[in-house]
Amino acid sequence: MAAKLKKGDKVVVLAGKDKGKEGEIASIDPKAGKAVVEGVNIAIRHQRQTQNSQGGRQPKAMPIDLSNLALLDKNGKATRVGFKMDGYKKVRFAKTTGDVI
Repeated sequence: MAAKLKKGDKVVVLAGKDKGKEGEIASIDPKAGKAVVEGVNIAIRHQRQTQNSQGGRQPKAMPIDLSNLALLDKNGKATRVGFKMDGYKKVRFAKTTGDVI
């Protein structure tokens, strides 16, 4: 199935402890159905000190399920994503406004 959400998309969290927060997708794992969103689902990870980096407790964005994310349209509202043919090219569009993403 084609990816409805991609790296770099602005999204809003629909469910969970970070409900309502907005961020940009940093990475995506389509096989697991999860994405890492900057500033969302933050956990503290303990990092061992190495020659290159300082150790300590460091915040890290953890993956969140794709079903808990919705794309933001140009108005800043959550929208579903659809597909349509634009000539011979398949494009994504926002269901609320109809604009091509």
